[in-house]
Amino acid sequence: MAHPVVLKNLVEQYETLRVLHAENGTQRARQRMEDVTYTLCVSTGTGDIDAALVAARHRLPGARTENDSLLST
Repeated sequence: MAHPVVLKNLVEQYETLRVLHAENGTQRARQRMEDVTYTLCVSTGTGDIDAALVAARHRLPGARTENDSLLST
């Protein structure tokens, strides 16, 4: 697992690219998004971006340590 600072940077880059709709942008923007997605997955040992984001966020300072996978009604 990558260092929390690296993960924080990757998550921020991914979120910025997503907000800017890089997946629908120029070839360069799409490639950057693919690169960040791939790096996040490799850095967290996951196979998809959703799992990578969850894993990365759990490693960041201040992450909740209790199980938040179920929402109470």
